[in-house]
Amino acid sequence: MAKHEKRTDGKHAQLAPNPIVPGWYADPEARIFEGRYWIYPTYSAPYDEQTFFDAFYSEDLAKWTKVERILDIDRIPWAKRALWAPSPIERNGRYYLYFCANDIQSDDEYGGIGVAVADKPEGPFRDAIGKPLIDRFHHGAQPIDPHVFIDDDGTAYLYYGGWGRCNVVKLNEDMISLGRFEDGSTYAEITPDQYVEGPCMVKRKGLYYFMWAEGGWGGPDYSVAYACASSPLGPFERVGKILEQDPDVATGAGHHGFIQAGEEEWYIVYHRRPLTETDRNHRVLCLDVMEFSEDGRILPVKMT
Repeated sequence: MAKHEKRTDGKHAQLAPNPIVPGWYADPEARIFEGRYWIYPTYSAPYDEQTFFDAFYSEDLAKWTKVERILDIDRIPWAKRALWAPSPIERNGRYYLYFCANDIQSDDEYGGIGVAVADKPEGPFRDAIGKPLIDRFHHGAQPIDPHVFIDDDGTAYLYYGGWGRCNVVKLNEDMISLGRFEDGSTYAEITPDQYVEGPCMVKRKGLYYFMWAEGGWGGPDYSVAYACASSPLGPFERVGKILEQDPDVATGAGHHGFIQAGEEEWYIVYHRRPLTETDRNHRVLCLDVMEFSEDGRILPVKMT
């Protein structure tokens, strides 16, 4: 597969060919840490084998280096299986990794969303509190798919939720405990129309772009849609899809993160299923350009 063509206006870098790394991975989050681009994905396998996280870093978005087992289930005393959807952030010189484990189906089961901490982006991460950070169904949201976001005013939010419901919580300054909103509540529901899972927040020019995955993750129709709001708490009214399957390229494109490499240089990192694959766990990591229209809409992403 040929590399992405470099734009003639010089706006975007030359990217690695898709998939950008070998192996089955999904649910990627991306950050810039210590001058490097980082991607933290799920290791895509049956839940009883999905027991660790790898990470990848790059200096230029073209060549990616793997760091193995930045967090292993042996370092999470309450987790038994099904680690997925890591979301990293840096604060006060430390690195925090939010993740879900055990795939709980009710409040009678133990698991949910946890938090790990490390001194370096590559870890090793260790469980920070010895128990889940969120371990119950609030407003009907399964406690999965965390996405951490720190606003310009320093307020940290954690968006999460499966089963068609999305909540947001505030994180305290320590990043390992939950705060409260002005009304005294801890969990605020912000579910937009057709939301399924995989929340992601981007702030651009004062607007909050809230994105999520629609469809079933194991099928071809998995996709990404978004909404805009003037507040990180919404309300979020669905605008439309920006990423979906292409019968000439791949199916099941969704659950994404993003990289802002320059003022108006944006990339979307996501997983998709090659046309040759039917196993739902056979997902690969991909990176493509994400662009905005003059009126601030996210343009449909062209998979390459």
